[in-house]
Amino acid sequence: MTWPYRVGFGDDTHRLQPGGPLRLGGLDVPFEYSLAGHSDADVLLHAITDALLGAAGLGDIGELFPDTAEENRGRDSAEMLALVREKVIKAGFAIVNVDCIVQAQRPKLSPYKELIRQRVAEFLAIEPGCVGLKAKTGELVGPVGRGEAIVAQCVALLAQHPADRPTPDTTEYLEP
Repeated sequence: MTWPYRVGFGDDTHRLQPGGPLRLGGLDVPFEYSLAGHSDADVLLHAITDALLGAAGLGDIGELFPDTAEENRGRDSAEMLALVREKVIKAGFAIVNVDCIVQAQRPKLSPYKELIRQRVAEFLAIEPGCVGLKAKTGELVGPVGRGEAIVAQCVALLAQHPADRPTPDTTEYLEP
């Protein structure tokens, strides 16, 4: 029996460098530092992208958008996520939800969480209530705690698209 659901996990880390703003979740957050990377280094969108790719069994962000390719230099991570979203849909999946954690000592992300959730929901064409976002500090420990890096993690749930497979009665999976 094939289950109609797939789970994927994404994780990304980028170093902080002087000069803002901070690009996170497709938004520019006012901050005196930005993230260093070959693309725009949006650590949250990279983690979401990898979670979707993993759930659909479509590889990873480095395979699709290698940092050795000149066309990916400075590339907008929202554009990469849009391309991956299309690949996931073409593979016969619907995005059910994503749940994300951003680990940053600074800046405080609470004032931006709702805007970021809405932006991610737009990128994925899902309801904002289907986007979980938590902000954690590094508790002054390690690269995050010292303000050297920001880490993002994401888990994504996909369902086989109803057009490709009828949605089963979930009770069939609950019976022993």
